[in-house]
Amino acid sequence: MKLIMAIIKPFKLDEVREALVPLEIQGLTVSEVKGFGRQKGQTEIYRGAEYQVNFLPKVKIELVVPDEMVERVLEAISTAARTDKIGDGKVFVVDVAQAVRIRTGETDADAL
Repeated sequence: MKLIMAIIKPFKLDEVREALVPLEIQGLTVSEVKGFGRQKGQTEIYRGAEYQVNFLPKVKIELVVPDEMVERVLEAISTAARTDKIGDGKVFVVDVAQAVRIRTGETDADAL
């Protein structure tokens, strides 16, 4: 099993979710986060004053999938989230040692 964490632009969330539906993803978690990458934030103007915004709003998607689905999920997320502009985001894949469904006690792949 793998944990896939994707940091994307907020307005791309619906497109990414729609791209994952055909893959029959059982569930995912979405969090509103802030951060910066190579763009190091941005400059904005408020009431005539210019100020630096160091952290930009992003969305973090987390889902656990069987090993055989990783490549298809990565492709779906990457394609749907891409704008070809700086700040499109990143996707991380991490090994999951164990999963437990609290309600039933099912473990690992059965818990997904």
